[in-house]
Amino acid sequence: MLVSHCDVIVIGAGIVGAACAHELSRAGCAVTVLDDRRGGATQAGMGHLVVMDDDAAEFALARASMQRWQAWREQLPAACAYSPTGTLWLAANDNELAEAQRKHHRLAAGGVHSELLDAVALAAEEPALTHDLAGGLRVPADAIVYAPAVADWLLASAPRPIVQRRATAVAITDDGVRLTDGTLLRAGAVVLAAGIDALALCPELPLQAKKGHLVITDRLPTLIRHELVELGYIASAHARNGSSVAFNAQPRPTGQLLIGSSRQFDSADARIDHAILSRMLRRALRYLPALADVPAIRSWTGLRPATPDGLPIIGRHPMRRRLWLALGHEGLGVTTAPGTAMLMAAAITGQGGLHELDAEPYRADRFAGLRARNGAVEIAA
Repeated sequence: MLVSHCDVIVIGAGIVGAACAHELSRAGCAVTVLDDRRGGATQAGMGHLVVMDDDAAEFALARASMQRWQAWREQLPAACAYSPTGTLWLAANDNELAEAQRKHHRLAAGGVHSELLDAVALAAEEPALTHDLAGGLRVPADAIVYAPAVADWLLASAPRPIVQRRATAVAITDDGVRLTDGTLLRAGAVVLAAGIDALALCPELPLQAKKGHLVITDRLPTLIRHELVELGYIASAHARNGSSVAFNAQPRPTGQLLIGSSRQFDSADARIDHAILSRMLRRALRYLPALADVPAIRSWTGLRPATPDGLPIIGRHPMRRRLWLALGHEGLGVTTAPGTAMLMAAAITGQGGLHELDAEPYRADRFAGLRARNGAVEIAA
């Protein structure tokens, strides 16, 4: 069966796909969004809006995205749970405190305000933290949201109504998308924003699953006010093999705490790995000893889609003229969804120059496995 043509089909209704659909609608496109509602990284993640600065391209995308988050802030309904917690990066020792100082200077050079804290000031900001930390860095503009609700809001509030279909795409054709029942949806462009599930449609993509665990506590009196992240998290986030844990705790508006984080490579098994979970919670107790008396009510896992160089893929598929990619954001997809959407809409519609982001660092053909060889896609070994 053939269904009528639209301008753009977006595969994936997570935060990245929803932001792309919203931005394309703002640009005047007729958009259809396909999603099978299995849930992905948007459903499983923490919803931390954080400016990461250790890579220039990552920093640029996060800065531009945070400007759009600030514009959205007053429009978001209560269900989106936007909370301006800020981020406290925790330095366990003098070496990490020196890294906090370097981070402070990098953020300042990019126009992002932050405040260095010594051990005394850190203890005053967050008394429940262990008292043997060397200090920290506070980034006040960071925040948290409930990302699934934001994705729903983006789709519902688009200036031109977005058609949403609960369906599974089984193939991307030269002129659209084929569904499980044989239906062909035609479109001028297809945006693939399905996270790690994109591999089922494009196995040549250089995506790798990073499995993560999270724990949520019972409701309790205020224990922390900021999103807390150890500075060692950065090394964990950029590891390319093995398993790692790092302390990350988030105060939810419900009075609960969300606790992370862990990374395991190439595991699509959704079951809890109790050894990793135990390591993660021991790490959390080292920074926040009061957690020992807090009941945990649920734990779960999710899969972050990562690329070999840690940057997302944003732009046209090098060998498929109508296919566009918005993938590989790893743990930063919630933060950088708006910037990704701006790049995607500008590229598809030709309305460039509406923002200062340089699309070059995110091109798919930076990877050898996505460069042409004899007129075909070269699949990396």
